[in-house]
Amino acid sequence: MEQLLEFAKILVPAGLVLYAMFLMVKSFLNKELEKKMLEIRGKSIEAVLPNRLQAYERMCLFLERISPNSLILRLNIGEFTSQEFQHIILNEIREEYNHNVSQQVYMSNEVWELIKSAKEELVTIVNDSAERVGKEATSIDLSKQILEIVHSRPDNIAHALIEVKNEISQVF
Repeated sequence: MEQLLEFAKILVPAGLVLYAMFLMVKSFLNKELEKKMLEIRGKSIEAVLPNRLQAYERMCLFLERISPNSLILRLNIGEFTSQEFQHIILNEIREEYNHNVSQQVYMSNEVWELIKSAKEELVTIVNDSAERVGKEATSIDLSKQILEIVHSRPDNIAHALIEVKNEISQVF
């Protein structure tokens, strides 16, 4: 029994020292792992940050380009029927949207949904305006009708643009 007691006197302190060393090594390794994770995250942010900023810039440009005033001034040369001009406008909106659709991965879902709904509302306005003026009206008539409807409703494009800018200011 006395031998067992002597053995326990040696074994218990050795076990406590071993356990303390285990805790110290574990703590050290956790801190090193945490440092590496922060370093990797920092490098990732450095790589993604310019892409995010460019995405926000592109979406601001997209919203500016599809604003009715911009579309009409840029596309209306006065030689089209309302139906032809309707197709030109809708094609321009779709091309701009398809060119920028990948930018959604860099922004919040809320802002992306505002951008999409602004685009969809504009498509609806163009189609409603084309129906009101008829197929044989001129592009000038369609332009006037689009602008009348746009000015009678809340400006979703401007609202989406404001929200994109707000998100940019929060991120950067």
